[in-house]
Amino acid sequence: MLRLGDVNGNPHLGVCCAANERVALISEPVEDVVVRDLREALGVEVILTTVAGSMVVGSLASLNSNGVVLSNLAEEHEIARMPSSLNVGFMPDKINAAGNNILANDKAACVHPAASKGTVKMLEDVLEVEVQKRSIAGIDTVGSTSIVTSKGLLCHPRTGEDELKALSELFGVPATLATLNYGTPYLGACAVANSRGAYVGSRSTPIELGRLEDGLGLY
Repeated sequence: MLRLGDVNGNPHLGVCCAANERVALISEPVEDVVVRDLREALGVEVILTTVAGSMVVGSLASLNSNGVVLSNLAEEHEIARMPSSLNVGFMPDKINAAGNNILANDKAACVHPAASKGTVKMLEDVLEVEVQKRSIAGIDTVGSTSIVTSKGLLCHPRTGEDELKALSELFGVPATLATLNYGTPYLGACAVANSRGAYVGSRSTPIELGRLEDGLGLY
């Protein structure tokens, strides 16, 4: 299922929200209609929170079905809101914007190439997947460039053919190029998705939405 929307007037939904198959984290305060649309589109429980006192929850948190990784600046009351069913980890170095710097599904994850060995080990333990350090389309903030679920991978439009193939093999899903929000190449900043649906920035065009549906297997 697809829903179009904004979070407090911002069409860059991936900056404000992160999700897996069961839960979505979204910044507060937020309009009731956003919570409803997010719940319906993804079929998840919606948790209102901040991370490190900030509303850019999607930039500071990354999830798969096994765990959630937060900025190491997350506060105790924010950590307490995370579901007890998930492992919780923290980005331990200067590259602590977890959502911007991690791209993960339930098979694999990639992380900013400057991440430390300790960060890679933490991600392996928390997300329970293979982890690679790499860039995408020459961009180190891999979480901002792309969207991956258990069904598909949408990549920054400058991703090369060989790179696209390697990413498809890593994550175990078909990979394709796309844009959202009327030509924005930073897909991770524009939408949040899982295997059931996507909540997408309101500026996205019908052609972009069609590519997202095809690329993520949302039929």
